[in-house]
Amino acid sequence: MRKLILRMNLSLDGFMGGPNGEIDWIFKSFDDSASSWTVETLWQVGVHIMGSRTFRDMAAYWPSSTDPIAAPMNEIPKVVFTRRGLEQASTTQALKDAPRAQAKGSAAVPPSVLESWANPGIARGELASEIARLKQQPGKPILAHGGASFARSLVRERLADEYWLLVYPVALGRGLAPFSDLDRPLDLKLVSSTAFDGGLVAHTYRPV
Repeated sequence: MRKLILRMNLSLDGFMGGPNGEIDWIFKSFDDSASSWTVETLWQVGVHIMGSRTFRDMAAYWPSSTDPIAAPMNEIPKVVFTRRGLEQASTTQALKDAPRAQAKGSAAVPPSVLESWANPGIARGELASEIARLKQQPGKPILAHGGASFARSLVRERLADEYWLLVYPVALGRGLAPFSDLDRPLDLKLVSSTAFDGGLVAHTYRPV
């Protein structure tokens, strides 16, 4: 059975976005060393999963990006968790903030990349059942991307087998908290930590 990894960008005080989903703060300390680590770890997974609004953000951003992270984002298959369908999904504040990091411009989009984003897998069923189905499939681990709502659901139902928490050297004071729906403490074991030149630290945790 393959594992589910939940990857989140977090402020020092535990928020994954500002009150309106702002993520402009992550680009101040995300340097080349953090980018290289991200590319290396993304290639270790076999499928990206996310909610519909996060999917729309990524589909609008990654296909034409020249960022090194774009390759694993574009080439690895996607599954979108939505009961309403993608046609009703809107984008978020995160997409407005993201182009600030794309200083190198845009690239031509290969047909295979367009196909990857145009026809993702769709998971319409109950969350735990859909996750169990994906875990039973062969292949590399599943990587979940928030969206605060999607991340909260995975945390609340304790479906993640591993957490990749990228903690940035900034305190927001208020915002979107992924662990706010827990009904009891979630005990975690630290597996590894990697510090980067810009002050960002990547922690890997597993539930005890």
